[in-house]
Amino acid sequence: MPSSAPTALGADQRLRIQLASLLRSPAPEEGCVLLIGVRHDPGGLWCLRRLWPCLNVWPALPERNGRFAIDPREQLLAQRWARARGQEVLGHAHSHPTGTPVPSVTDRRLCVRPALMLIQGQDGEQRLWWLAEEVDEPQPLPWRMED
Repeated sequence: MPSSAPTALGADQRLRIQLASLLRSPAPEEGCVLLIGVRHDPGGLWCLRRLWPCLNVWPALPERNGRFAIDPREQLLAQRWARARGQEVLGHAHSHPTGTPVPSVTDRRLCVRPALMLIQGQDGEQRLWWLAEEVDEPQPLPWRMED
């Protein structure tokens, strides 16, 4: 995971629509997706280029409506795929099918920092967050629409 904080995440409308669908489809379980793209330095703009859908492998099946886990092997495959194409895994997205698009205490506790996290709430709203290593509170990030 890149360590310098982004200032925004750029994405085209097609990817935003696809992301919403991927995160909504496993409901009532939480959906999860790896975000693949490039960082444009300086300036901190990161650009989303691909979505890597993942299965929610949280070990306790009944808890998957409020918890998620991505298989580490899936993460490695996504990293290899991205590197071979001059891209990288920028972060992850997951859904809160019965909640708001804000990182929960569990989200903050279980993520490996620093982290770019996108959350889609029950109403479909998507919000971006940066979780720094040294700061407990997640920082909101803006979307930047691309053509």
